[in-house]
Amino acid sequence: MPVHPYIPNSDPETKREMLKEIGVQSVEELFADIPERIRLKKKLQLPCAKSEYQVRRDIEAILSRNKTCGELISFLGAGCWPHYVPAVCDEINSRSEFLTAYAGDVYSDLGRYQAFFEFQSMIGDLVAMDVVSFPWYSWGSVSADSARMAVMITDRHEILAPKTVGPDRLSVMRGHCEGLADFKLVKNDPDSGQVDLEDLKSKISSKTAAVYIENPTYLGFVESQGEEISEIAHEHGALFTVGVEPLSLGVLAPPGEYGADIVCGEGQPLGMHMNYGGGLLGFLACRDAERFVSAVPHRLITITTTERKGEWGFTYVLPERTMFAARDKARSFTGTATALWAITAAVYLSLLGPNGVRELAEVIMQKSQYAMKRMSEIGGIKVPVFSSCHFEEFTVNLDGTRKTVSQVNKALLNSGIIGGKDITNEFPELGNTALYCVTEIHAKADIDKLAAALEEAVR
Repeated sequence: MPVHPYIPNSDPETKREMLKEIGVQSVEELFADIPERIRLKKKLQLPCAKSEYQVRRDIEAILSRNKTCGELISFLGAGCWPHYVPAVCDEINSRSEFLTAYAGDVYSDLGRYQAFFEFQSMIGDLVAMDVVSFPWYSWGSVSADSARMAVMITDRHEILAPKTVGPDRLSVMRGHCEGLADFKLVKNDPDSGQVDLEDLKSKISSKTAAVYIENPTYLGFVESQGEEISEIAHEHGALFTVGVEPLSLGVLAPPGEYGADIVCGEGQPLGMHMNYGGGLLGFLACRDAERFVSAVPHRLITITTTERKGEWGFTYVLPERTMFAARDKARSFTGTATALWAITAAVYLSLLGPNGVRELAEVIMQKSQYAMKRMSEIGGIKVPVFSSCHFEEFTVNLDGTRKTVSQVNKALLNSGIIGGKDITNEFPELGNTALYCVTEIHAKADIDKLAAALEEAVR
């Protein structure tokens, strides 16, 4: 490739020196892990050179075709949910001492260490656990690392999880634990959706490192057997790991109160806007025991004494085990942008407080219950599929309408509504089913509009 004015180190001599320094013969060696079948074998069909103004106009024309949740009413959740973001969250996380300095070390600390400590403290209160870590990329990545932690702590190499676990998260967990742990899925009761305890007892063994559940589940219902599952796991020397949506803890018991050893979840509802692949925050909490803390792969912020008597400051716990010290030998990695979202979550939680989180969770449950009632009145629709209590998400079966989820969602779009996620392929045993989400942002008029549009779509 010729020297390019906008691509650094594209000079052939510079490239040769860089390759020599890292001990490889060619750039192709760096891509050896990428399978040949998915490599692009032809040159990119790039457009001819344009001015900055022309490029901007072209990009704006492409982006103008997007429709956002500001223009449409969205009932889509499944891991990234539509919630209201208070203006103060955007105001504080855009301040220069956070936005331009959320990474770095003590020399550039402008208050973010305290913000991280407050984030850890509030998440700990929410999930009823003692230790909370630096944030991860997402629920998927943190659930995978919680599984790896369980393997290291127990020296066992098997993870049990319900069939109702989020498919994308399960895929990430399996990928991160490839060669380290095998995953076995536990059956769920077809009527209630709850974990089949007898099947769990038949599959758990001395090889099991942890039993992982999600509460509320990916399919929206509340797993009410947390304490029983915890007891079964601990009786066999396994750990009990729980994944949560944090706002649900305003009305549900925190995992720490029903025996969880490790808790993980998605912090996006805590003041983060939905966007294309970002705005996600995986959080992890565990018991305050050395075998747990030493297995946490990311930074922990704590308070300690300084060289000046009577003075206190913030510092890292066991920093040598993290990617910031161990670099390529670290057990896990995260991105610096997640630190900005941790600060945002701290702002959100401090703004609401315990009573605010509870009131918000109650509103979400009330609105989702109303939505299920309205939708259940439509002929041919079964909602929810499972008889258990639901929080903000629920399954809607369309088998009785002779319409597919795809057909219905297209019809709803014509009414300015984004329908539920099509989970027909993810859970074929549920038939023609969609996963809907209702939160505090949905007014009664929005839900009534959905019901009316849905009734029209299934005729």
